[in-house]
Amino acid sequence: MSGSRARAPSPSAPLPSPDPSDPVATRTRQWEAEVLAPTLAKNPERKEEFTTLGGIPVARVYTPRSRTSGFDQIGYPGQYPFTRGIHPTMYRGRLWSMRMFSGFGSPEDTNRRFRYLLKHGESGLSIAFDDPTLYGIDADDPEALGEVGKCGVNVSSLDDMGRLLEGIPLGRVTTSMTINAPANIVWGMYLLTGRAHRVPFDRLGGTTQNDILKEYIAQKEFLYPPRPALRLVTDTIEFATRETSRWNPVSISGYHIREAGSTAVQELAFTLADGRTYVAEAKARGLDVDDFAPRLSFFFNSHNDFFEEIAKFRAARRIWARVMREEFGAKKERSLWLRFHTQTAGCSCTAQQPELNIVRTTVQALAGVLGGTQSLHTNSYDEAIQLPSEDAVRIALRTQQILATESGVADTIDPFAGSYYVEWLTDRMEAETQRYFDRIDELGGVVAGIERGFFQREIQEASFRYQRAVESCETKVVGVNAYLTDTPIKVPRLKISEEARRLQSRRLRALRERRDPRRHAAALDRVRAVAETESENTMPAVMDALRARATLGEIVRAFQDVFGPYRERSMY
Repeated sequence: MSGSRARAPSPSAPLPSPDPSDPVATRTRQWEAEVLAPTLAKNPERKEEFTTLGGIPVARVYTPRSRTSGFDQIGYPGQYPFTRGIHPTMYRGRLWSMRMFSGFGSPEDTNRRFRYLLKHGESGLSIAFDDPTLYGIDADDPEALGEVGKCGVNVSSLDDMGRLLEGIPLGRVTTSMTINAPANIVWGMYLLTGRAHRVPFDRLGGTTQNDILKEYIAQKEFLYPPRPALRLVTDTIEFATRETSRWNPVSISGYHIREAGSTAVQELAFTLADGRTYVAEAKARGLDVDDFAPRLSFFFNSHNDFFEEIAKFRAARRIWARVMREEFGAKKERSLWLRFHTQTAGCSCTAQQPELNIVRTTVQALAGVLGGTQSLHTNSYDEAIQLPSEDAVRIALRTQQILATESGVADTIDPFAGSYYVEWLTDRMEAETQRYFDRIDELGGVVAGIERGFFQREIQEASFRYQRAVESCETKVVGVNAYLTDTPIKVPRLKISEEARRLQSRRLRALRERRDPRRHAAALDRVRAVAETESENTMPAVMDALRARATLGEIVRAFQDVFGPYRERSMY
């Protein structure tokens, strides 16, 4: 990385030695001797060691002496280093956006779900795409058999995007799209659909996830080798900076890193390391950091350990503000902001006693809100069984609405600020993240770390430790290894038929028959030619190919003709 390295306190730095004249130290020793010791002699604690879900040791009690940072590191909302939030009024001025991740079947199926959610109070769309779309495979490709529309909506062409967004007020509703390897193509479809709706590029608001680095680290839905894939992401950042002032071209995503089995600290560190890489690449392209940084966003998981999650979100803002100012020289306040979306932990949902997932989701959503998220998706209670039914989606949305209107948590900003435990844990997570930054830089950066399998091994080891703890019952999961029941599972079933594949295949055949073959071939040749250059932005060529009715799979294959495929090293 370029620039001066921003530093955080060392996690192993000892706390100051007790001062005999310190009244807190004196009272702590007195409490331990006169109150605690007699109690422990009669009633030992439940276990010898307490830790967070991520393995950070948790002390019995925290005092003002536990903190390693002063008030200047905590500060006020809307003020550097933004530990307490990026806005001075936070939810007192505007509630978080409520986005329910939605997508299944054909574009028309999902369009109906969008309308249902908007009718019931959702304030932004969040599109889930099926596996063929995520892997850049057309619906009629033999590899798509059995997968079309099953775990998200299928979009194989510009026409499909038009059907998906039919009747949606694109100038007023912001849209988040969870798409990565072919994100440049799917984003091009959205932009052109907006133009067809007479909404200019600079009035379209939303986010493409577009975080290809975390695909190699965790989710594994990649199409090209890491370095050319990173080039395509940089192309979208450059294009968005010039053409789409309201669009976030990258949502740097820790969510899937956590779903793959990482700890909270690993999620935080690896996500911010990816963010540093995107910023460095955009600067190397010649972009001014203050021109593009305000449009970068993040996406985090909110898991079961309530205080660990709150501390993670608070530490994330502080670290990112410091990195952007000290490492990359950002000067605009908005360039220092870490704006983020939160989704409750899908990997925590259980098929056993699925109604208990409503409780888990509520706790996780509460942590996201208390951590200062800008938007939130709450998982449906049937998450571990199927795509969400309408009833399950409605309950998940109502969970957010109850938090917003009935709980009081939106009335004051960062209410856990000053908590001895939360401040200590925030400091600890910041310091542990810095340790990971140092290790990643020693490897030569994120791409080199991916190629050497560093991230993959770290996550595998953390996942193995957690699974072993669950299987040994050291870690309790209600309904799985504790408090079991033989009651049959009763969940309204949502079944996706093969009709979506048949319908999409018919449409693709018709599209191929009616398009101009010369224009289509020339457009794909242009994609290949631009890809072979080292500096020309690929987005205009992608959009020309879409206008020529090239399909998603055809444009992906054109890029693969130049970049080749990628097979990662085995980590086992």
